[in-house]
Amino acid sequence: MGFGVTRGQPGLDSDPTKRIVKAVTTETVVALVLVLVLFALFAWKMGLAFMFKTMMATAHDLILNTVLFLMAVIILAGAFTSFISEFGIVGIANRVLSPLMRPLFGLPGATSIGVVATYLSDNPAIMPLASDKGFLKYYKKWQATTLVNLGTVFGMGLIVTTFMLAQSSADLPLGRAVLLGNVGAILGGILSVRLMGHFGKKKYGRDEVVLTEEEEGYDILHFREVRQGNVAQRALQSLLDGGAHGVQTGLDIMPGIVIICTLVMMLAYGANDGVYTGAAYEGVAFFPWLGDKLSFLIEPLFGFSNPEAIAYPVTSLGSVGAAVAMVPKFLESGIIGAKEICVFTAIGMCMAGFLSTHVGMMDGIKERDLTSVAILTHLAGSLSAGVFGHVLFLLFG
Repeated sequence: MGFGVTRGQPGLDSDPTKRIVKAVTTETVVALVLVLVLFALFAWKMGLAFMFKTMMATAHDLILNTVLFLMAVIILAGAFTSFISEFGIVGIANRVLSPLMRPLFGLPGATSIGVVATYLSDNPAIMPLASDKGFLKYYKKWQATTLVNLGTVFGMGLIVTTFMLAQSSADLPLGRAVLLGNVGAILGGILSVRLMGHFGKKKYGRDEVVLTEEEEGYDILHFREVRQGNVAQRALQSLLDGGAHGVQTGLDIMPGIVIICTLVMMLAYGANDGVYTGAAYEGVAFFPWLGDKLSFLIEPLFGFSNPEAIAYPVTSLGSVGAAVAMVPKFLESGIIGAKEICVFTAIGMCMAGFLSTHVGMMDGIKERDLTSVAILTHLAGSLSAGVFGHVLFLLFG
């Protein structure tokens, strides 16, 4: 029993998926105290009226200047991804990457399908593969335990990459920084997957297979499913379906961006010229204070020039969409440059908001008992990705 939450009492509701608890429990009191303390701190520092005015102004600006731009990126990326998948271009990428999977991740060549699928969309794209017999036929049981970590390494890779590239300007070209960030994410992912594989071997040993020969489905590495119709119809439908999926993805992440990013921005910035006016992006400057206290650790590891930049990896734990939404404002304010973009790309790709999805995904592959291990190993890999990105930028940036 946690915080007074109990199982639903029989007869209160016939739906077994619903949890019925007492109206007021210990967690109610804890939540109330936390909310009151948070609002009291903001109101004490900013003033109650300016706190609410800044909150609304920041959320409004995020929707107009960041969320809609990010949605446009996601729609175009979704259409492109769907088109190249429909006509087998993704299959070429799979063939090219397949020989690299075992030396890099210790996984079979079919893993390249999961890498490409998640890079072109999001980390949950690994889940249909994790239950596909034509995919699992290549896996030992210990290898299958790494699929959630693997999918999270590459999740939202294309979206993060294109969004970062779109921030380039004549004075600040970011192509090399973003490329090095991708490499950093892959290096961090290798660490995450191999660490997870170590614990998978402890549970299952090295030789136990996922499927027997009788259970195997069609070979997903050599065949693909296509839409009905002629080439023109399939091309148009793939573009529209991909764009529609992009719209849905954008709508799905919009609440997280607006809610989380508004809070994070108010924790990252202080008053303009020391005076609160209720303008967007004012706040209590908590992250600069925290970053200053941790500068002895953050500067050598990630190379952040300003302590405010710590807001990005913290936000990426829960929502990479909210994290990248902060980048334009950080660039405009001079808080970050090409080096930070490299590190942000590596961390954003590798973390992919994994704390919000890892538990459900591990449950989905029926490895609930390894959830805590998966979270810790992936956190280690994600932080390492930032360090790798920093080192790569120092060497080649």
